[in-house]
Amino acid sequence: MAIDYITVQQYLHEHIPISKAMEVAVTSIDHDGVILSAPLGPNINHRNTVFGGSISTLAILSAWTFVHVKLQQLNMASRIVIQSNSLDYTNPALGDIQARCLSPEPKDWQRFITTLSKRGKGRLTLLSEVYSNNLLVGQFQGKYVALRTT
Repeated sequence: MAIDYITVQQYLHEHIPISKAMEVAVTSIDHDGVILSAPLGPNINHRNTVFGGSISTLAILSAWTFVHVKLQQLNMASRIVIQSNSLDYTNPALGDIQARCLSPEPKDWQRFITTLSKRGKGRLTLLSEVYSNNLLVGQFQGKYVALRTT
């Protein structure tokens, strides 16, 4: 089933307003993961680099979007929240940024889906890398919780 990036982007902008203010765009969604991007302009800081909070937010959103889209494809209505996260900033972001949430190991994804199905709640740790001008600027790890809503 093809994923409509525009629909996903509109959902983010409507339900997570900071994504609209940051001008977040959905660049890619496939079996390997999710890539979101954001321009330097609305995310700039006093040093003419990307604000660290914007880097963090884009990383969080990329992983959240991964879980959201995958659960939608499985028709598993759920409320998704982030439980904890860490981000290591590796270089200044001098231009537009892209966050690449990597698909988890199949066994980890299957355990998450099985637990969510049986208990109505599942936890999943995801990784995301943030790049600017093809340079790694951040490495993110976040734990997400999904709660079945139906």
